[in-house]
Amino acid sequence: MTKPSQELLRSISDEHVLRSLMTARKLTRAELAIETGLSKPTVSESVRRLVEQGLVADTGERTPGGRGKGRVGSFYGLAEDSGVALVVTIAPDGVTAECVDAYGDVIRRTHRPITGPAEVAGVLPAVAAETVAAHNVRLCTVSAADPVDRRTGRLVQLPDSPFLVGDLDPVAVLGPLLHGPVVVDNDVNWAAQAEHEALGVADFAYLFLGEGLGCAVVSDGEVRRGHSGLAGEISHLITAGPTGATPFIEVFGELGLRQDGTTAIDVTRLLDADPAVLARAISGVVTALVTLADPEVVVIGGSWGPSLLDAITAECARSPRPVPIRAASVANPSLTGARAAALDLLRTDLVSRAGPRTPRSG
Repeated sequence: MTKPSQELLRSISDEHVLRSLMTARKLTRAELAIETGLSKPTVSESVRRLVEQGLVADTGERTPGGRGKGRVGSFYGLAEDSGVALVVTIAPDGVTAECVDAYGDVIRRTHRPITGPAEVAGVLPAVAAETVAAHNVRLCTVSAADPVDRRTGRLVQLPDSPFLVGDLDPVAVLGPLLHGPVVVDNDVNWAAQAEHEALGVADFAYLFLGEGLGCAVVSDGEVRRGHSGLAGEISHLITAGPTGATPFIEVFGELGLRQDGTTAIDVTRLLDADPAVLARAISGVVTALVTLADPEVVVIGGSWGPSLLDAITAECARSPRPVPIRAASVANPSLTGARAAALDLLRTDLVSRAGPRTPRSG
C-alpha cells in the first residue's frame, strides 16, 4: 500500500479541525488536539493554514492564564465570511428564504406572502436578493410545491396540479446570487428526507395529503425520483371513488371538495366529509405503493392526512399486504429537509475549500 502523501495528511487534519469547529463553534488549539486526536503541532499547522485561507479566525477570546496559571490560549472559530447557504421554499402561502451558516444557525430569514402562484416569478428574486445581501452565499436548496425536472431544476406543469407557478427556472433566477450550485426539488421529496432523519427507517413511502396530493418513495435511504423527477405524482393513480374506480384527484371533485375554480382541495370542507369514503380512496393508493415499492412503513403527512389516520389505518388493514401507517412527525417538513441538505452541502463545500485532496492509492 502506498504511503499517504503529506498533502493528503494535511487535508485530513484540516478537515478534522473544520468539522470540530462546526460542532463546538469555538476551541483552542489544545482543545482541538483533544477533539480531533491529532498532535498539538499538527493542529497548530492546520489552524495556521485555515486562517490564511480565510476559513478559520481568531475569535478574540482568551482562556484564563498567565502568572503561574499556564499559557493563555486563543479561541478559534469559523471565519464570519466563510460562507452561508441559501434555503428557499416556494409554497401556496408565499416565498420564504433563509441564510444558514455552517453551524446550522438561521442568520437571516425573509418571507413574502402571495395571493396566487402567478406572483412567484416576481417575488422570488426580490426575496432572495434581500436575504443574501452582504453574505458570501456558497449554494442554494429550493423546495417548490410543484413537480420539478430533475435534470434542469425547472418547474413542470402537469394536468391537475393545483399550484401552477408556470414556466419558472429557479436555477437561472437564483444562480447569479451565489457561488455554487442551486439544488431544486419538490416539497414532498424534501419532506420525506426530513422524515427519514426522524424515523431512522431506510424504506418507506411518504404520502402528502393537503391542498395538493403527492408522494415520495424512500428506498435504501434515498428518495427515488424517477427518470425525469416525476416519481410520486399520484394524482392520476386509479383508486376507489364514490361511484367506482377513478383517478385519485377526481375523488375530491366527485365529493365536492375542491376549491372554486381549481383542483386544489378545500381542506375546511374535507374535514366535514365522510372519512370512510376518503380512507377507502387513500387505501387504494397505499396498496399500489406497497405493491410496487415494498415499504416498511407508510407515513401520512400534509394538512389533513394525519387527521384521518385511524380511518386510513383501519381501511389499509384489510389490504392483502398491510403495513404500519404512521403520522408524519416533523414540523415544517419541506423547509426542514431543504435546510438540512443545505447545511450538509455547505459543510462539504467548506471542507473542500481547505485544499486539494490527493486520492488514495494502493
